[in-house]
Amino acid sequence: MQSPAIFPLFYLPPVSYLSALQAHDFNFVLEAHEHFPKQTFRNRTSICSPNGPLDLYIPVVKGAKMHTLVKDVKISYDFKWQRLHWLSLQNCYRNSAYFEYYEDELAPFYEKKDEFLYDYNQELFEWVLKKLKKPTELQFTPEYFKDAGLAADFRDRSNFKHPELDFPAKPYFQVFEDRNGFMPNLSIVDLLFSQGPQAKNHL
Repeated sequence: MQSPAIFPLFYLPPVSYLSALQAHDFNFVLEAHEHFPKQTFRNRTSICSPNGPLDLYIPVVKGAKMHTLVKDVKISYDFKWQRLHWLSLQNCYRNSAYFEYYEDELAPFYEKKDEFLYDYNQELFEWVLKKLKKPTELQFTPEYFKDAGLAADFRDRSNFKHPELDFPAKPYFQVFEDRNGFMPNLSIVDLLFSQGPQAKNHL
């Protein structure tokens, strides 16, 4: 059997991330011991809005510098980001085909208060995998390996920001497509809200 690929753990990851997992037959491990890099999808996701892509950020407790392990980064609740994120999802996707199909399951994630970003991302990621009918028994790195020696290392790649290079998106109907045209590489929830149970066929 081929060695597993290694992936970072993102907040509601972009479609290209799931397409990369699909390309590796979901044979992967999640990096749990890297130093937390800022300005990445680890605490950010992009959704579809009337004015184009809208980035939603999870704030982290000050002091989460490069030397902090990603699994030790704490979420900040100094302002009501959960309310902002949930209102944004409701406002942007209320008229999508499948938002109501997932709404009741997703809403509790914006009410509970996890202490650690990694735990929160993991719980959301497991929910996404269930909706895509993919394996949910996750494996994690036991320590940090600079040269992982695995099939593929996606920890430092920029292709999730520029998916057209390696993981081109299969277009699907989006809300506000009449205004913005098709916007690739939005959060996986954009695909779920648009395609519902058929979302797995677009990876």
